[in-house]
Amino acid sequence: MSTKKIAYLLKRALLHDGEMVFALYKHELEEVVDDLKVSMVRDKDEYIFAVTENNGHVAMAMVEKSGKVYINEQARERLKALWLAAYKSNMRELIPVFAMQLNRGELPINGVKQEAN
Repeated sequence: MSTKKIAYLLKRALLHDGEMVFALYKHELEEVVDDLKVSMVRDKDEYIFAVTENNGHVAMAMVEKSGKVYINEQARERLKALWLAAYKSNMRELIPVFAMQLNRGELPINGVKQEAN
C-alpha cells in the first residue's frame, strides 16, 4: 500500500474519529505492549503509543506510566484528553511520519515526556 493511502487511513482513524479494529490490535499490537512499557520506563516517558495499519484497517495502543493500557478508540480519546488543544496539530505532524514508517514495515512508536512547569 502506498504511503499516501496509509496516511489517508490514519487521518480517518486518528483525526476524524474513524473506526479502529480490535482484531488488528490483537494481531499486531498486543504482543508489543510489554515492550512499550519497558521503553517507557527506560526513556522516562509519561506515556507511549503505537499505531498500525493492515489491509485498510487501523489499530492503536497506548500505555500510561501507571501501566494502564488503552486500546483503539479509548487510546485515541485518552491521547486527545492529554494533548487537549494540541491533539490535531500533533497528529497532522505525526501522521505523515507514521505512514512512512508503516510503509517501510516499521511500527511507529511515540513516547511522550511530561513538560516541566
